[in-house]
Amino acid sequence: MTANTTVSDIASASRARKDLDVIIVGAGLSGIAAAHYLRERCPGTRFAMLEARQSLGGTWDLFRYPGVRSDSDMYTLGFSFRPWASDQAIADGGKILDYLKETVHAEGLDEAIRYGHKVSEAHWDSGIARWTLDVERTHEDGRSDTETLTCRFLFMCSGYYAYDAGHAPTWPGMETFGGTVVHPQHWPADLDYRDKRVVIIGSGATAVTLLPSMATSASHVTMLQRSPSYILSMPQRDGVAERLRKWLPAGVAHRLVRTKNVLITLGFYNAARRWPNAIRRVLIRRAAQQAQGHADVERDLTPRYNPWDQRLCLAPNGDIFKALRSGRADIVTDEISAFTPAGLALKSGKTLDADIVVTATGLRVQLMGGARLRVDGQPVTLSDTVAYKGMMYSGVPNLASVFGYTNASWTLKAELIAQYVCRLINHMNAHDADTCVPYLREGEHGELPAIGLTSGYIQRAAGTLPRQGGRKPWVFYQNYLRDLRLMRWGSVDDGAMRFERRATQAAQPPRATGDAAPCYDAS
Repeated sequence: MTANTTVSDIASASRARKDLDVIIVGAGLSGIAAAHYLRERCPGTRFAMLEARQSLGGTWDLFRYPGVRSDSDMYTLGFSFRPWASDQAIADGGKILDYLKETVHAEGLDEAIRYGHKVSEAHWDSGIARWTLDVERTHEDGRSDTETLTCRFLFMCSGYYAYDAGHAPTWPGMETFGGTVVHPQHWPADLDYRDKRVVIIGSGATAVTLLPSMATSASHVTMLQRSPSYILSMPQRDGVAERLRKWLPAGVAHRLVRTKNVLITLGFYNAARRWPNAIRRVLIRRAAQQAQGHADVERDLTPRYNPWDQRLCLAPNGDIFKALRSGRADIVTDEISAFTPAGLALKSGKTLDADIVVTATGLRVQLMGGARLRVDGQPVTLSDTVAYKGMMYSGVPNLASVFGYTNASWTLKAELIAQYVCRLINHMNAHDADTCVPYLREGEHGELPAIGLTSGYIQRAAGTLPRQGGRKPWVFYQNYLRDLRLMRWGSVDDGAMRFERRATQAAQPPRATGDAAPCYDAS
């Protein structure tokens, strides 16, 4: 405190800290993108990032299991405004976390993050056009307390799954098992699996990542699956990207590689949806060629569903097939009857001996970071809402959330949503509106599931997810180019989005002025 600081100055600073234009919830990929675009496109906007944990990075700080890596290429998973500089197209989790930390520092966003801040409830009051957030704070020394914050716009960037616990089914006899049971979401830092027999339960991306990584030092690793997934081998390094970066300026090369990868991914996805049987045969044949007889193709490598009914599992440089061919790993397709003191008894009558069992059984879907929402005193049930452009919810004012693509990099959609939120805020500023809320118009309905995957984690959460409609803007597109056209150049005032002024003028805290004015045409 300086000699010229007054009590009034302190009170004003305290109010400014507690009442903001935008609150971003989450400091992972989505939250960092949101903060970047708010600062770039809405200068003067007062915002903060609330992070429930004591560190940034989201998924890439939470997951510490062996081999954790990206499941899409880094030229699209990385930010468009900060090109991925490594020559690894598929990168390990540690490098991705370093990239996120470097981005936050380079963007000057460090001071905007408030760690140990978990939003438990958010209440919208139309009379003052403000969200009021009940926040549980955990300090670095372990102390905890609560805080109340308010904001004009709430931007949920907290991901789609619960960080406190994954999906962890139980089986008979687990208490008799003499070894160690671990879940990848909470990997013990001191777990020693050298020369141990390991059984990984699951067949998704996590299991496909764990098997080759653990097989390098475990005595043997078995991936125990109820049914197979599609496994697609791809080079860990992008040869085209390496050549372009030698010939062209870094920024130009990045844009070309990013565009190439978007088009290839989208083209492959569309081909799989249009000709599922043909793509199915290609994927299974390629997997069989790489397994070279070390897995039963019909039983272990042939899924029961069509490609992209669930996400495909990537194998950088075919690492899982190399592990199978080495003899240090295998795949068993069967179901668990019970745990035994020495391992697992299977329904086929076979047994698997194990020192360590890894339950790679999936995530537990949780939207909004688990925060409860109320609008004018009424609880919001997301399953009763219809998703607007895959980012907002019918009848819920001044709130956007990020849910990335299931068939491409998460960041592609996260950046589009962040840019669109900036357009909305600028449009409201330009037209003196306090509220933006999407409404279904006459004749519009939302009866389809928002996420069209058959994956277990999606099906378990089906009753809690929002719905989608049959036409824009209520369709949850899995198409970056279509979203690019709709969200970057489509009209903000599209008839479904209603802009309103608050009912009670006097109760509203003063709006930021000056630099907070709109900085580009929102329409």
